[in-house]
Amino acid sequence: MTCVTPSLHQSIVVFSQNYLPVSYVALRRAVVLLVTGKAEPLTWFDETAAVLRSPRQTLRVPAHIRLTQRAPERVWKLPAVNRREVLRRDRHTCQYCGSKSHLTLDHVVPRSKGGQHTWDNVVTACEACNSRKGDRPPEQVGLHLRTPPKAPIHPAVAFADRFWRDRQPR
Repeated sequence: MTCVTPSLHQSIVVFSQNYLPVSYVALRRAVVLLVTGKAEPLTWFDETAAVLRSPRQTLRVPAHIRLTQRAPERVWKLPAVNRREVLRRDRHTCQYCGSKSHLTLDHVVPRSKGGQHTWDNVVTACEACNSRKGDRPPEQVGLHLRTPPKAPIHPAVAFADRFWRDRQPR
């Protein structure tokens, strides 16, 4: 049985060349990036950080690494407005009452009134709220959106935003 230091189980943050947080990776992937020269360590967990030893090399376990090679920017297309993507965006919750069952899609401004089938106009609604709203604007029936509908953002931007928000003092 081997003894494993707790820091070996933690994920390591990967930064791009211009210090934008890109993702979390497992220790094994981080070591591969460091050994092949594709990344450099930025910070370590603490002064007593774990050390990985091989017959030829000793490596301290970093908390953050920075890529040294420029990777081509991945092309990201805005996903199409469809049931699966809208449900994912709205976290499978009715945007009028908060219910999580019998969900449908609803056009905030009805299509018959000039509303478009776009990210800014389609929300998740339960059958009860959708039929109550009918072919009218939500305000006319006394319904209010919990969150305004918006298009999804680039995954790298979302990760960076979440990363920095988690590190702000409360």
